[in-house]
Amino acid sequence: MRPKGREQSLDLVEISATAVPPVCRIMDYGKFLYEQEKKERAAKKNQKQIVLKEVKFSVNVDEHDYVTKRNHVLRFLSDGDKVKASLRFRGREMAHQNLGRKVLERLVTEVGDKGIVEFRPRMEGNTVHVILALQNRCLAAQKSRTSRHSSPRPERPKTVSCN
Repeated sequence: MRPKGREQSLDLVEISATAVPPVCRIMDYGKFLYEQEKKERAAKKNQKQIVLKEVKFSVNVDEHDYVTKRNHVLRFLSDGDKVKASLRFRGREMAHQNLGRKVLERLVTEVGDKGIVEFRPRMEGNTVHVILALQNRCLAAQKSRTSRHSSPRPERPKTVSCN
């Protein structure tokens, strides 16, 4: 007597190994993997890649230049991108780090209603960075993180060939 899987040239796939007795299914495993990959590709098409844009400031930035760069930050945020505002100290400017922090704090307060601060201004070498993101996107990301932890990703079924 020949097994059903061999008659139809299909595979015996273990669906749930933890169940007693283990649950198996007769299917074309190659076709199953192809359809899974197709679903993953379709899901990726609907996702938007978040890009990190950088806007560089200096300690002695003029008012007009500051306004222009602030408008760039607002435009990047409205496009859905994250913004990294950096301020580099050169030479003797390192003695006046408080002036640089004031520029970035001013940016944070002026962008406040449109964006949210992901990372407060922090010093790395001779540069101060702050990362801003769109407020709605941050709330959505927090919701998705909590939902991801509640339902783990299903494992791929194990396969045993019948051929």
